Amino acid sequence: MAWLQVDKNKTNFTLDGKPFFYLADTIWSAFTNVTDEEWEYYLKRRKEQGFTVLQINTMPQWDRCMSDIGLYPFATEDGQIFDFTKWNQEYYEHAKQMCQKAVDMGFQLALVVLWLNHVPGTWGSRMNDSNVMPETFVKEYVEKIVSEFDRFHPIYVVSGDTDFDTPEAVSYYRTALDIVCEKSPHSLKSLHIKRGYDVIPEEFLDKIDFYMFQSGHNKDGQDMAYRLPQLMLEKYPKKPVINSEPCYEQMGFSRKVYGRFLTKDVRKAAWSSILSGACAGVTYGAHGIWNWQKINKPVNPIMGEGFDTAQPWQEAIKYAGAWDYGWIRQTLKELHIQKLIPLQEQLIGAAEEIRMAQTEDGRYLIYLPHSTKIKINGSLKGYSARAIDLESKRVAQVGTTLKEDITQIEMHPFEGDALIILDKE
Repeated sequence: MAWLQVDKNKTNFTLDGKPFFYLADTIWSAFTNVTDEEWEYYLKRRKEQGFTVLQINTMPQWDRCMSDIGLYPFATEDGQIFDFTKWNQEYYEHAKQMCQKAVDMGFQLALVVLWLNHVPGTWGSRMNDSNVMPETFVKEYVEKIVSEFDRFHPIYVVSGDTDFDTPEAVSYYRTALDIVCEKSPHSLKSLHIKRGYDVIPEEFLDKIDFYMFQSGHNKDGQDMAYRLPQLMLEKYPKKPVINSEPCYEQMGFSRKVYGRFLTKDVRKAAWSSILSGACAGVTYGAHGIWNWQKINKPVNPIMGEGFDTAQPWQEAIKYAGAWDYGWIRQTLKELHIQKLIPLQEQLIGAAEEIRMAQTEDGRYLIYLPHSTKIKINGSLKGYSARAIDLESKRVAQVGTTLKEDITQIEMHPFEGDALIILDKE
């Protein structure tokens, strides 16, 4: 079993020397909430859809749905508050069985080491400090995680949904990251950070292998899908970039705002990120899967960011957005596209939501949330344009005109969002 690696171009990944697209599904609460039978069905479906990575929290997710499995990593009376002095090895044995099934089916694992609510000085522990891990225990805990899971060659996501705004938070994550680097030198490491955030402590930059950002679930913050990769590429040393938590399908808007993200919204988040510099991959999430909602199970008393109720996981796994994300990976593979270079500056008078990038061999991809004419600064003589309706996957040939070194692409005929591909004839 090979370790996932960063490609020499520092933009993408490779596995066994071949290009690897990080197409992850978010299933934070898998180890505490999913039965063996459910896990087998879940893996089969996500494999069919083309997913390559599973993002899982090694600790019970603080805002998950309540579990009917009854397995936790530490002694607990209520499944919410843990006694960090008493390990429960049965939890780890069951989690490793789940991991083995996943890797046997070809999935890579992205395991979160220390979610923010266990760390003092983060926004999560300020909301609920009942499970803050003693700092003296962090070393033992992280060593345990590596000793149990390193055999599966995982990606270690050292932080979960965190910020680094206090010395306490930085200290905890410094310890955790140093131990992962020492005990698992061959694995890829990253940091999952909070929504709309682009702060990574300078001392961590040479210890992580790629950047994760989160455009998140705020209705009014969806421009973060294209703003954050641009900021990270400008601020930090060159590494692969991934939107590790775009808006989840059917997630209620955060902070108890009425409304839900639809299939088109999650497509938009994906393409906006990929064409803006985060082309190493993208993560999908379905409300009801990440937290594993089950029928007639009690509500978790921790509300997290205040999302509306999820449908049961059996419904959530049917959402169309998962197929759309699989189509992204398959399409980029069939077109032999790996690295994408953002070219936003060549669009003339276009809305920021329209995103454009160039392939290494001179082709162009443009994402349009709505149909409109596009003007590009430069002569694209000898190129043909086709538009793909991202809902139906119908394809239309689109006219282009050239005038005074400005290329105009005519409106496509579809009613919704579309991907325009410009090829050399």
